[in-house]
Amino acid sequence: MAAFEINKGVGRSVEFKGLKAQYLFIFAGGLLTTFIWVVILYMTGVSQILCLLLGIAGGTLIVWQTFSLNKKYGEHGLMKIGARKNHPRYLINRKQVRSLLRMKGG
Repeated sequence: MAAFEINKGVGRSVEFKGLKAQYLFIFAGGLLTTFIWVVILYMTGVSQILCLLLGIAGGTLIVWQTFSLNKKYGEHGLMKIGARKNHPRYLINRKQVRSLLRMKGG
């Protein structure tokens, strides 16, 4: 039986077969979702061949996309993209320039 090394040291993020951090959750969740869809389709009476083809295609797509995201964005890339989407592009100041330049105090 093969033994897989999951963590490479204290304080480092989890890595498995090159997938790091949140990509492991995307990978596992995607494969689990694909499996559940195939089971539901099979139980509703869809052809067994079609279920197998959809399962293989879905699993392949999940694996391919997850590894490509991991390669493109790296360990913290998805968090940076999410933060960038929540950050405003520019700030609007509707005060007059005179009120901004006026000295306060007295």
